[in-house]
Amino acid sequence: MDLLLDASWKEELKEEFMKPYFTELYKKVQQEYEQHTCYPDKSLIFNAFNLCPFSKVKVVILGQDPYHEQGQAMGLSFSVPESISVPPSLRNIYKEILSDVGSPIPLSGDLTRWAEQGVLLLNATLTVRAQKANSHKKIGWGMFTNEVIKILSQRKEHLVFMLWGRFACSKRAFIDTTKHCILDSSHPSPLSANRGGWFGKHHFSRCNLYLKSNGIEEIRW
Repeated sequence: MDLLLDASWKEELKEEFMKPYFTELYKKVQQEYEQHTCYPDKSLIFNAFNLCPFSKVKVVILGQDPYHEQGQAMGLSFSVPESISVPPSLRNIYKEILSDVGSPIPLSGDLTRWAEQGVLLLNATLTVRAQKANSHKKIGWGMFTNEVIKILSQRKEHLVFMLWGRFACSKRAFIDTTKHCILDSSHPSPLSANRGGWFGKHHFSRCNLYLKSNGIEEIRW
């Protein structure tokens, strides 16, 4: 099975790739890309892993599934290429960062700079059919990404997990809270954020304080 995946992640996940569910998942993804327009581009399905090797992970930000409009998805949760308008949820994330740590709001929605510093921008589902949100939710990605979270929790220490919204918060069950920091809140989408529970949580400064207290280099948000 030819996976365009960073070598460190291949090693950590090698047992997962041998399981029957992953073989079926791989077949379904291949069929979907052959029969339908799907996002992101095949070469970007594992972009979050390739930009943030296992040894470099400091922070995990969990999204649900990729953007489903043309040109948006790039294999990183909440991120869009530079040429695409910043989506509403990411605009609210940027507003909170400005308020929390004072970093100016960027014009670009490309979060590659975070990933390269050790932020794993992980979607629970890694692919989607064009214009059909959550269309690949039930093909097996959830089982795979749940295992990714478990492996990170078990094999690493002092990670920060940012869980935004009910769906992301449900992944708390896979994280050892004696070894890691969990920062949870409502989702940054306008529907949730404007009702309260997102702004003013100071997740970005709290994340850096936790990293610094454990001798880990902070993230430049």
